[in-house]
Amino acid sequence: MDDDVVAAVGPRLREIRAGRRQTLAAVSAATGISVSTLSRLESGGRRATLELLLPLARHYRLPLDDLVAAPAVGDPRIHARPTRRNGMIVIPLTALPGPQQAFKMVIPATRATPDLCRHDGFEWLYVLSGALRLVLGDRDVTMTSGEAAEFDTRTPHWFGSTGSGTVEAISLLGLQGERVHLAAPATARSPAPEAPERLR
Repeated sequence: MDDDVVAAVGPRLREIRAGRRQTLAAVSAATGISVSTLSRLESGGRRATLELLLPLARHYRLPLDDLVAAPAVGDPRIHARPTRRNGMIVIPLTALPGPQQAFKMVIPATRATPDLCRHDGFEWLYVLSGALRLVLGDRDVTMTSGEAAEFDTRTPHWFGSTGSGTVEAISLLGLQGERVHLAAPATARSPAPEAPERLR
């Protein structure tokens, strides 16, 4: 247990016992823990162990977490702040800035004229739903749900809707050129084709 949690166990046990209006002798009789041990436990003179805490938790009918007032686990959710960029809604899926970023993109059903760009990095796109048009150099491909592409962002590129409906996609962007590594048995993989790589 964390040192701060351990230090708070004694006062917490005394508070629980006082709230139940029980004497040390009564708790000792119910748990089999000596009065002197209980007294030292409550005063901080004895370190709390599971051997001592489990019978006390049973006696007080409290979960161990409540008995020791363990701190609550932090909220694991990422509170994303959607932004609008180049006509699409972009939702960050990573909480902290760094060399690798993940985004969910919602692209409206508007067939736009490709405006190719290039920048340092490596991008991996995965289409969740809809039909996504990817222009990469002199290649123009349509990707549908479940397909992915991987490419060097120094190659002129653009992606958007084909105009047939809204597109939802995930983008993993390695700002310093990191590639996505997919874990798979060596025997199940074949040599990767030239970018864009289409994964089905």
